[in-house]
Amino acid sequence: MAEPRIWTELLTYGLGVALSPIHIVLMLLLLLGASPLRRGGLFLGGWLLTSALAVIGLLTLGHGLLLDMTQGSDHRTGLDLIGGGALIALGGRELIRGVLENGTAPAWSDAVDRFAAMPLPLLLLISSITEVISPDDLLLFAKSAAVILSAQLPLREEIICSAGFSASASAFLLMPFLAVFVGRQRVLPLLQSGKAALLQRGELVVGSLSFGLGAYLGWQGISGLMIS
Repeated sequence: MAEPRIWTELLTYGLGVALSPIHIVLMLLLLLGASPLRRGGLFLGGWLLTSALAVIGLLTLGHGLLLDMTQGSDHRTGLDLIGGGALIALGGRELIRGVLENGTAPAWSDAVDRFAAMPLPLLLLISSITEVISPDDLLLFAKSAAVILSAQLPLREEIICSAGFSASASAFLLMPFLAVFVGRQRVLPLLQSGKAALLQRGELVVGSLSFGLGAYLGWQGISGLMIS
């Protein structure tokens, strides 16, 4: 059975992927529109599947290359340092942008409305592509796969860990979907206010999270250098 430390790291990285304002706003728009449970459910399912397949694909690649991901190894230390630096840079950029554009809608807000109006198959395809090519998400996928690889788990537990990561990476899409499933009319005002808050403060939230995760990965990388 995977250690609690492994689950803590996987859940942390998963929540980092989950906090994607553009995808959360897309989910809210789908839940506020026609056929909310069908469209929102398919969108959620696509996100879950993409997250799981991304980690499983990286695990397969890691096993094929026989990568050593133990603390202090060259591969893991390099990933930690590169990922930490990239996330700190991304977080700093988003924080600066959030402060300068305080109270104004981000540049992607108009694109979100267009995405939500697309046919659902096309929307799901674009959402999946965006999820796996986003630099910060890709780093978190890679880091999650590295954590599983370093534990040297049997195949069954690797699949369980990948599924757990995928579930945490979908947490902020799952919560509004479940709220609508329980009672849509009662949560409509909350969905509207949540959408408005994300459009106003999304960059600050993402910037803070990226900066924090980047600092954590950087600390792990420096610790790895000291071990090696």
